[in-house]
Amino acid sequence: MSDRLTEPPPPPEAIPHLRYLRGLVSALAVVMGLGIAAIVALLWVRLAPGNVPAVPQNLALPAGAAAAAVTVARDWTIVVTEAGEVLVYDRGGRLTQRVLPGG
Repeated sequence: MSDRLTEPPPPPEAIPHLRYLRGLVSALAVVMGLGIAAIVALLWVRLAPGNVPAVPQNLALPAGAAAAAVTVARDWTIVVTEAGEVLVYDRGGRLTQRVLPGG
């Protein structure tokens, strides 16, 4: 019949865009790997135990309370203690509201 059926396909180097495509795929794999590594590193740093922000100096926690989380806003500061108690302070550092766990 025809010699085309018996000819072997051209080697990959003979197709000019294949090398370019292979480079793009390799670059994408490297960028994705770096992105995943960056996300893991950020999660590691942000979720590390003992990474609780310091309580502002003008706030006095009740006796025996230890801060587990601190949220600072423009007009108030909220401190969640390790016992689950929520303490709301005004801008001056005065305790304005105390919410006990489960209530």
